[in-house]
Amino acid sequence: MAALDAFPITRKWPPRYPDRIQLYSLTTPNGVKASIMLEETGLPYEAHRVEFEKKDQLSPEYVAVFPNNKIPALIDPNGPAGPLALFESGALLVYLAEKSGQLLPRDAARRFETLQWLFFQVGGVGPMFGQVGYFHHFAGKELEDKRPRDRYVDESRRLLGVLDRHLAQRAWMLGDDYTIADIAVFPWVNHLVSEEGYDARVLVRYEEFSNVRRVTDAFLARPAAARGLRIPARS
Repeated sequence: MAALDAFPITRKWPPRYPDRIQLYSLTTPNGVKASIMLEETGLPYEAHRVEFEKKDQLSPEYVAVFPNNKIPALIDPNGPAGPLALFESGALLVYLAEKSGQLLPRDAARRFETLQWLFFQVGGVGPMFGQVGYFHHFAGKELEDKRPRDRYVDESRRLLGVLDRHLAQRAWMLGDDYTIADIAVFPWVNHLVSEEGYDARVLVRYEEFSNVRRVTDAFLARPAAARGLRIPARS
């Protein structure tokens, strides 16, 4: 435990296994990127559920370690130069890939192609799909003016089209290689269209994107993805 004592967050969520990676998250599209990655790589970890309803992410213990007060985040007691606290889902994917030696190609060209699609999700897919969720599923759906919603629906359809064309002759984002790009993209696609998520399948005309549907189904069929989508579990 001594390695983690310097982090105030461990007083709010005391670790049972202080030698393992400590994951602080929730089953959101960004949150499950980290849990799926940890399940895929087999790195030992302990998951802590950050309850937004209780404003856990705004607690002094959380913000002291993760100043952007978002999830997912982690503390690795065995970081490259000692214990390491890290936030931002894209950064977590790269870090865990580097630590495990998995799911990020070592060839320089393939590595940057993977990062290209990771940033495509972080900068485009996540923000745009999230806005569709707000205006279609959450408080924004009460607005009579549907122009904001339609703006984000149109952009989300454009992004789905980019993905669909890219995947036309590919099993995964990088072809035959399953990578962190897939772990970044497909939780968001699933959340956009699933009944448990934003339930926007009809709104974005998801059936038109056959390649996206095919690869998303393959992603959801992976045992590690199926497990990671449920982590952290509700207490």
